[in-house]
Amino acid sequence: MDLGLKDKAALVTGASAGLGLAAAAALFSEGARVAICSRDEKRITAAAGSLSNDSAKVLPVVCDLTVAEQIDRLIGTVEDRFGRIDILVTNCGGPPTGRHDTVTEREWELGYGLTFMSTIRLIQRVIPGMKKQRSGRIILLTSVSARQPIDNLLLSNSYRAGLLGYAKSISNELGPFGITINTVMPGYTRTERLNYLAASISAQTGKSEEEVFAGWTSTVPMGRLGKPEELGVLVAFLASERAGFITGTATAVDGGRTQGI
Repeated sequence: MDLGLKDKAALVTGASAGLGLAAAAALFSEGARVAICSRDEKRITAAAGSLSNDSAKVLPVVCDLTVAEQIDRLIGTVEDRFGRIDILVTNCGGPPTGRHDTVTEREWELGYGLTFMSTIRLIQRVIPGMKKQRSGRIILLTSVSARQPIDNLLLSNSYRAGLLGYAKSISNELGPFGITINTVMPGYTRTERLNYLAASISAQTGKSEEEVFAGWTSTVPMGRLGKPEELGVLVAFLASERAGFITGTATAVDGGRTQGI
């Protein structure tokens, strides 16, 4: 199936590794030009090299998504290089772990800036250009915790659920301009973030990291953890011309773990 992504201009944030890089790789494999960003220059440069050495097709940008001015500069840089942004995939590192009695007010503020407001700012910055060209694809990478809260992830549960409401709300406003907005909710997937969570839970409970991973796997009907590339292919489809009548949705990629209908 030709997804119609050849020469489309895509921006994928938080793409130095894991799910962000998998999404960028899927878009690039379908012919899109891809800009990727991260706070770490060395890591984002290496990630770009893993996709292609052709600077006309892959653009690495250093950006701290918690700083509004850097988001402005990121969008400007991508538009200057590619001429437009057809596809935005928002992704960022997860907020700190914790429960209601352990999360500090400062951690609430940090989580809000990283997980919630960075996504809002990115979307708001690309909407004017997409409205002008009367087309666009916006895809939020969040977590199944947005729909089924996960123990010890109070910040993630709270802010990612808020993003579901935001995306669904503005889908009504963007539809008349040919812009779709959808959310992809990964479940337990083998990434650096999952390794971090396993180490955190191990330190708090005394369980080994292997036991933590085994516990996660036992909750997945498919009997295994996800692979980043399995999420990437869904992102590519939602970004495509073929998905032009799909908007305001939230899809879990979790092996069946989420129990709600």
